[in-house]
Amino acid sequence: MLIAAYVAFAFLLVICISLEFSACRSKFTGRSCSNPVFLQFQLDYYQVYFLALAADWLQGPYLYKLYQHYHFLEAQIAIIYVCGFASSVLFGLVSTSLVDRLGRKKSCILFSLTYSVCCLTKLSWDYFVLIVGRILGGLSTALLFSAFEAWYVHEHVERHDFPAEWIPVTFSKAAFWNSIIAIGTGVVANVFAEWLGLGPVAPFMVSIPLLMLAGVLAMKNWDENYGKKRALPKTCMDGLKCLLSDRRVLLLGTIQALFESVIYIFIFLWTPVLDPHNPPLGIVFSSFMAASMVGSSLYRIATSKKYRLQPMHILSLSVLMVFFSLFMLTFSTNPGQENPLESFLAFLLIELSCGLYFPSMGFLRQKVIPEKDQAGVMHWFRVPLHLLACLGLLILHDSDYKTGTRNMFTICSVVMVMALLAVVSLFTVVRNNAELRLPSPAGHSEGPSPEL
Repeated sequence: MLIAAYVAFAFLLVICISLEFSACRSKFTGRSCSNPVFLQFQLDYYQVYFLALAADWLQGPYLYKLYQHYHFLEAQIAIIYVCGFASSVLFGLVSTSLVDRLGRKKSCILFSLTYSVCCLTKLSWDYFVLIVGRILGGLSTALLFSAFEAWYVHEHVERHDFPAEWIPVTFSKAAFWNSIIAIGTGVVANVFAEWLGLGPVAPFMVSIPLLMLAGVLAMKNWDENYGKKRALPKTCMDGLKCLLSDRRVLLLGTIQALFESVIYIFIFLWTPVLDPHNPPLGIVFSSFMAASMVGSSLYRIATSKKYRLQPMHILSLSVLMVFFSLFMLTFSTNPGQENPLESFLAFLLIELSCGLYFPSMGFLRQKVIPEKDQAGVMHWFRVPLHLLACLGLLILHDSDYKTGTRNMFTICSVVMVMALLAVVSLFTVVRNNAELRLPSPAGHSEGPSPEL
């Protein structure tokens, strides 16, 4: 596994570089790039945001390994993860209102503080302290995905009065560098945890100075801004009405809940499946991120003017690829007949599928869900997503660990069949809907990456 991980990482890195060069060489061109005031504003934002992203990604490769290092049972680790998912649901529902009222700058500083405390809890062997840390991690993640973007959009439009069409330029760059940061942090985590022999807690300690620096830079360079007060019950009710009144929205939400719940379970399972075969976990993580970046590049190429594939078709392909990968895993994790290389390949295919899925889903969501109902509908999308993931993890280790892992992949395969049926139903509903097709000059949409 050691050699396979490094070979896969090098191979995927070469593919990433070649695809990004061909797909994105003109991606960041435009008149906005020549505006020095705008470039300085972008830099002030990126300095803080990229540090926050780096600190977040650093914790991905060795989270499960750390709990295992503290000699917790698989079922106990599953409960810790469930607490993290539950806190993500709870804080995700209130994070937008909290950020608007507290202030976006203060919320970003709060993120750096809560995530630092979350990292410090990893030094403890106490089970309750680690659960509290995961809950704080759920709060921090909610702030990361709400406060930073909200701060930027308000400053861009309200304070600096830059053209609104320049906003996608900033977020396109952020999405690109987010992938680069994710790949790089896996290598850095591997260096500290394994090459230097500091153990699985080391990446979490390395995250703390990055978080502190992000908070200091936000405090020093950012101005405060606030959002309009929004009633959460009304937002949720409007979202529910939109969800129930439009079959396209309901089917899209079903696909998201089924697909992403499986991805959350994969995030939990990849370490215990591969770790007994002694791979470099940081390099494996970087390989996953590189595979996801390859998928994103392939999406941009596939939707370009040359090929003109539609996001609906790419979404279908991504779901089918995940089903095929899970089918592989039901055989490669068979107790007594484990095949770690086949499992690793299946995991890479899942990550490649994620790179195709997220921009496809982002494009369709933008077209199907009215802008005024986006926040409310997304609240309802996330609830079944996290509930399914939590149920899966609670069921997972009810039986023998290895049998339970294989059974979970089998269940996930069934879930992906349901997602495929939902995709077919959605395709039937929207096949004559020109609004959901890319315009003649092929557009593109960026989606968020799975945190691992």
